Amino acid sequence: MELGIGIGWRPEIADAVEGLSGLDWVEVVAENICPGHLPASLTRLRSRGIKIVPHGVSLGLGGADRPSEQKLGDLAERAVALDSPLVTEHIAFVRAGGVLTASPQLEAGHLLPVPRTWDALKVLCENVRIAQDLLPVPLALENIAALISWPDEELTEGQFLAELVERTGVGLLIDVANLHTNHVNRGEDPAKALDELPVEAIRYVHVAGGVERDGVWHDTHAHPVTEPVLRVLRELRSRVAPPGVLLERDDDFPPPGELAAELETVRATVVNGAGPAARADGDAHTTRAGDGLRAAAETTDGGVRATGREEDPGARERVGIAQASLLSALVAGTPAPEGFDPQRLRVQSRALAAKRADVVAKVAPELPEILGTDYRPAFLAYAKCRPMQAGYRRDALDFAEQLLVTGQPADETARRLLTRWWEERAGTHPPRRTARIVRAARAALVRR
Repeated sequence: MELGIGIGWRPEIADAVEGLSGLDWVEVVAENICPGHLPASLTRLRSRGIKIVPHGVSLGLGGADRPSEQKLGDLAERAVALDSPLVTEHIAFVRAGGVLTASPQLEAGHLLPVPRTWDALKVLCENVRIAQDLLPVPLALENIAALISWPDEELTEGQFLAELVERTGVGLLIDVANLHTNHVNRGEDPAKALDELPVEAIRYVHVAGGVERDGVWHDTHAHPVTEPVLRVLRELRSRVAPPGVLLERDDDFPPPGELAAELETVRATVVNGAGPAARADGDAHTTRAGDGLRAAAETTDGGVRATGREEDPGARERVGIAQASLLSALVAGTPAPEGFDPQRLRVQSRALAAKRADVVAKVAPELPEILGTDYRPAFLAYAKCRPMQAGYRRDALDFAEQLLVTGQPADETARRLLTRWWEERAGTHPPRRTARIVRAARAALVRR
């Protein structure tokens, strides 16, 4: 299936996307559209023959729990409504805790890396098979960027992806910006990962911008694509001709002319980046990667074959406990799990809180309007002791409630506006003292 050159569709750049010449397809964030009320821009693009691919961000297929049938149904509904040739998601976990670990369920609000272990691979493969059974079109999964590394990993990224494809037949969405991010943040060689993964399983490629601060690469999707990322794209192109390549931009959108120029740079890199290994050697890369793992996978975890389809219940529990411990350290202030770099965990924790602040500002733009420059520091202070547990809209309400019950903001006009905003969405008045005590006790339990 050939997709060609595409761009991530966002409401803020809908007009610019429609005006791009030579555009073959677009990708939309699945959770941001309603099948019964598609944006007029997407409808017009479809009428021109532009393919549309829904890209999910909330399934958490790498998590210890089985994927939600409701979320899978929602993703399937969007695929049908858009007449999509495939759907995509991430190799990541986004929540942890709950019944499986007898602990409060916590939401990350962002994509977090799964440990590259045989246990995590078993859980991921079973979750992928569940998803494949319920989706009406093929599924492809994306490698993610990470600020942190799990201790005692047993597989490289390329090996992990090769095993995933071998066991499930799932397609791959390779994000070359994420490979570069992991090179800077975790010291992983993008070329080695490309050598090990099955390039014939690639359904399309993501290209995006980022920025380096204090030796850490932040995959922002809000900056121009850099030369190091284009270099990784050329590395990939030298091995295989990808069916599709897509430019992602999620924030700080440039003028239409700059967007078109950046897309043309990506196109030129794909066209001119082919080396002698492209096409001719693609299968050889995969064969070498697969052969190297077969023997290692035969007996692991005390003699259990890692290659079978049967589920290992113990693996889900072990992965669940590990992920809950990590997420609690990141969003609830509990101690860093053994083997993790505490400094890097602090960087990741700050990044998650900043992401929450940014998304809450988008879903509830009235809050930064009411609070002004006080919004961000107030939200970051709130996020330190209040993990997200029920999505961003509930997070916005809880944040406003927390400010009001503590007598904030200090400005009387702003406090009156915030009270009115809260009342219109959550109830007739902020909670009484008894309710506040109960909620404080629950928050303390979460922090433990």
